[in-house]
Amino acid sequence: MPALTTHILDLTHGQPAAGVAVEVFFFGSGAEKKKITQSVTNADGRVSEPLVSADEFKAGEYELLYHIGTYFGQKEMNSEGPPFLNRVSVRVSLSEAEAHYHIPLLISPWGYQVYRGS
Repeated sequence: MPALTTHILDLTHGQPAAGVAVEVFFFGSGAEKKKITQSVTNADGRVSEPLVSADEFKAGEYELLYHIGTYFGQKEMNSEGPPFLNRVSVRVSLSEAEAHYHIPLLISPWGYQVYRGS
């Protein structure tokens, strides 16, 4: 099924990252940034519905903005001042309307890794 999906794994606690807000933006012509959706990860660290479905897909640049500072704050990490990583921005160029784009994010309070999954 063509779509844009994501999931987040918390490497510090060895579990899926539940309750993380994820915003999705689309960059159209002229580089204007338009918010197209917002979701929150479920108990499995995944969004329950595709962030962008095949019907909504447009070729172009997308930004996924993950609110991990709030997530780690709720786990009482980084309690001495602002979080080192508050929001993680992942910008990807998507061109194939029939493709399934899956973006896994591996997080800790101090770093992250992202890749194109399957």
